Amino acid sequence: EHLDEMGDLCRKKLIIEIMGKHSNIIFCDLNGRIIDSIKHVSAQMSSVREVLPGRDYFIPDTMSKKNPMTATQEEFISAILAKPMPVSKAIYSSMTGISPVIAEEICYLAGVDSSEDVLTHLYRQFTYYMEDVRQGNFHPSIYYNGNAPKEFSALPVTHFNEYTKKEFFSISEVLYTYYSTRNTLTRIHQKSADLRHVVQTSLERNRKKYDLQSKQLKGTEKRDKYKVYGELINTYGYNLEPGSKELTALNYYTNEEITIPLDPTQTPGENAQRYFAKYNKQKRTFEALTELIRETADDIEYLESIGNALDIALSEADLAQIKEELILSGYIRRKHTKKKVKLTSKPMHYISSDGYDMYVGKNNFQNDELSFKFANGKDMWFHAKKMAGSHVIVKLGTANELPDRTYEEAARLAAHYSKGKNAPKVEVDYTERRNLKKPPQAKPGYVIYHTNYSMLIDPDI
Repeated sequence: EHLDEMGDLCRKKLIIEIMGKHSNIIFCDLNGRIIDSIKHVSAQMSSVREVLPGRDYFIPDTMSKKNPMTATQEEFISAILAKPMPVSKAIYSSMTGISPVIAEEICYLAGVDSSEDVLTHLYRQFTYYMEDVRQGNFHPSIYYNGNAPKEFSALPVTHFNEYTKKEFFSISEVLYTYYSTRNTLTRIHQKSADLRHVVQTSLERNRKKYDLQSKQLKGTEKRDKYKVYGELINTYGYNLEPGSKELTALNYYTNEEITIPLDPTQTPGENAQRYFAKYNKQKRTFEALTELIRETADDIEYLESIGNALDIALSEADLAQIKEELILSGYIRRKHTKKKVKLTSKPMHYISSDGYDMYVGKNNFQNDELSFKFANGKDMWFHAKKMAGSHVIVKLGTANELPDRTYEEAARLAAHYSKGKNAPKVEVDYTERRNLKKPPQAKPGYVIYHTNYSMLIDPDI
């Protein structure tokens, strides 16, 4: 309401349309003429309706969708049969206010195909669902896939049996929790994009380097042959005629006769020296490449561990710690700023079914902290075998031995927070903390051990 220039009371309408990415706020006069809107929609953007100052406001046709609260059995079945598409899609495209998830749920509860009897049963299930709406028998819930909210609903969705269900007091609480959690996860993913790019670029570069070095190493496999050639020429070359192009001699290492190519412009001694020089060069190349390949493989393993830490990061504090690690490792250049980033990220803490404390490192800094500063010698250490993953420490406390169930739960954590989390089974190594050693100059998170047990476990926690 407002007073016009004559001092008379006038009314306007503020219309809010909530339609996902097409949502809008439209300001109209009492006669329905649009004064302005948050989003202007021209004829080029929509053939259904223009939303521009001066145009008349109207609600778009809902494609003749029926009201699910009043639809009869005949109307329901005829609407489904009239559409050559999956039954669930026919339901939500024929009835207003029905989402794809609810349509899937109704079909799931009815166990549908396309026969008349089944469609009758489907309508009966549909009316049961609508009766819950009519009576207000709501069960506001969010369905989680791990830590990520997958879907929310005001009514039970039983076909989401692979997801974890959490009920709430009101649908408002559901919406707030769902969208704030999704927003946090999206923000974390966006903020980690730059770090992921750095890690992925370095990984690709190191993998190409590793392939190239491996090919070069393969070229040195026949180095010992040249050493044998040189020795055999020195042994049998004394009776060679000048200008000979080859030497056939008995290889006293294998008792087989071999033919050695010669340079006819050189003496037997010079040919022998040429082969010894070739052998020594390839030997030096082999030794250098072996060391380089080991370093490149270590870099790849380390970068994969950073990638895994980015996958399990839950907060901006986690990302700050990963970024600090990349700076100290030389992958990112530190920006000169007076403000120092405070690292506040902590390891995850679980309690086993038997009451034992289990700690999971979210990144390599935390893995080192857990394994070498926090854990005692007899505490148990778990890690996915030969793949990037978190260190898991189980505190033994006053007990002499952990129960089998706690061993399995700790191994599941190690499998879940590793690169193998989507595999059906992951092999996990476990040993007492005192069996771990950190080599000098080793990268964060890197340990060696020679005494351990292993178990195959599914990564579902």
